[in-house]
Amino acid sequence: MADEQEVRPIIIRRKVVKGGGHHGGAWKVAYADFVTAMMAFFLLMWLLNATTEEQRKGLADYFSPSIAVHRTSGGGDGPLGGSSVTSEQITPTEGKGASDKRPTDSRLASGETGTDDTDGQDAELQGVADALVARMGESDVGDALAQHVRMRRTDEGLVIEVAELPGIPLFNGAHAEPTRRMQDLMSMVGQVLGTVTNGVAVDAHMNTSTITRPTEVGFQLTSARAIVSRSMLATAGVAPERFARVTGEADRAPSRPDPLDIRNRRVEVILLTNGG
Repeated sequence: MADEQEVRPIIIRRKVVKGGGHHGGAWKVAYADFVTAMMAFFLLMWLLNATTEEQRKGLADYFSPSIAVHRTSGGGDGPLGGSSVTSEQITPTEGKGASDKRPTDSRLASGETGTDDTDGQDAELQGVADALVARMGESDVGDALAQHVRMRRTDEGLVIEVAELPGIPLFNGAHAEPTRRMQDLMSMVGQVLGTVTNGVAVDAHMNTSTITRPTEVGFQLTSARAIVSRSMLATAGVAPERFARVTGEADRAPSRPDPLDIRNRRVEVILLTNGG
């Protein structure tokens, strides 16, 4: 009996293994990113199918970095930061934060009281670009003409590009006779250029034709158009002695990626820098 009382009960403890617990929701984030990417992809496909070739070219021109006339910061998609002079957005400001005649306090503290000749030339070209934009914004007629004009700044000076548009030619057929619209454009450009004394260059270009033609014909045609454009600028107020060159480039220097693009039919009026 005593032996039975001394036997202790055997207790078996079993460890209960529960679930692995919370492992985080990183997979949800990854899945959400995947779904978002797919939605963006299908939206892009839909937009490419819904837009025309001209609209896609317009979008490409908008994001082109070669349009800017000046070193600027700020908004606006006109000649100072976009492909068209018809913008009504905020005009960008000088990238250095001050005008060439009124430096910032920090620049004054560094002993700077003004700018060099290069900055002065930049300001002069900037003023011409602003004046041309203002002239085109004065009327509905100006708005219609503005769609033909692009401006950009190069080492040579301010390039004012006047280009044909689909269905809106600047010359009558394959000739050098200007249309009324071309006459109005050259008159407007010439009046603005008449306010400065810089040299002027005129270069005429054409697009590549799907029909093979002798190269000499292209040079003859663009040369004739350049001469006619020079004459119209002179009539509008540009002194004859200011013309540094008048050339026809045929289709050798397209401004658009597609050499067949009709907008390669253009006349470039270049306001040269003093060293140009």
